[in-house]
Amino acid sequence: MPLPIAGFIRQQLQACLKAGDCVLDGTAGNGHDTLLLAQCVGEHGKVFAFDVQQTALANTAERLQAAGCAQQVSLIHAGHERLSDYVDTPLAAAVFNFGYLPGGDKQLSTHADTSVAALQAATALLQPGGLIFATLYPGHPAGLIEANTVEAWAAGLPQQAVQVLRYQFINQRNQPPYLLVLEKCPIKMGKERSASCI
Repeated sequence: MPLPIAGFIRQQLQACLKAGDCVLDGTAGNGHDTLLLAQCVGEHGKVFAFDVQQTALANTAERLQAAGCAQQVSLIHAGHERLSDYVDTPLAAAVFNFGYLPGGDKQLSTHADTSVAALQAATALLQPGGLIFATLYPGHPAGLIEANTVEAWAAGLPQQAVQVLRYQFINQRNQPPYLLVLEKCPIKMGKERSASCI
């Protein structure tokens, strides 16, 4: 049976990340993805988690403290489009859960232009073989604009550099969320690649 989006992301992160990796949560929200990333990279890894809402960062900090995973996480009160101001380490993975904070003000939502800027910055930092998971929510007007804009940007990426997968249930009602997974292709070694892309 196909996994829901959150389960698919969890499965992939647990399979590809290792202790000591550096990763990014571009939308900390209530901290679920941040905690998963922190558990995957361990106490010697590093997680950068961004959010523009102080409430989101407080919720995330509380979740991390309860799980004993706070020490490897830097919580950054800034828009994810500014991530290159704070992060210069190659990333093994990045997670973006676009839209609004669950349980928060629905008027405070991510925007197409800053979301694309954040994805561009994360892609530039991604190490070969690294993955970006971007969950999009086309079920409300702003989310539809954002999803279309992000997907158009991703579709224009050169396939020799980045492979893009769309993970979506196509028989669900009301424009359900869907996932884009970007993998930076390993550097070519002659006619062979060091590993395969998605």
